[in-house]
Amino acid sequence: MSKFNIPHSEFHFTFSRSSGAGGQNINKVNTKVTLHWNARLTTCLPEAVQQRFITKYSNKLNDEGEITLSSQAHRTQHMNITDVIKKLYKMIESVALAPIVRKPTKPTISSVRKRVDEKKQHGEKKKNRQEKF
Repeated sequence: MSKFNIPHSEFHFTFSRSSGAGGQNINKVNTKVTLHWNARLTTCLPEAVQQRFITKYSNKLNDEGEITLSSQAHRTQHMNITDVIKKLYKMIESVALAPIVRKPTKPTISSVRKRVDEKKQHGEKKKNRQEKF
């Protein structure tokens, strides 16, 4: 599923009744799954990935560093557990690679010259449009 393998012992699941249409099934079965996972205490992620995760998703973490994700897309608890774990792995994959640092470069001499020439031509064009008194 992912190149990072987090043991299920680090996850804490809570179950509740889903919202929305569903008839009798919705009223009696706890299919909504809420995943709780502490991003600060995990030992399965490299330090750099863990820090990028905490930085990027700081608005989703509580004070203890725990992220809470939920899923109620499917009719069964098992499928919702799979779905919520996939959501977490997608979030981790989004920060797995370090961003490429841009190296500032200078424009080439020819590109500077070309830009200045275009600006001069544009100015001449506007100057030729002016009424001469």
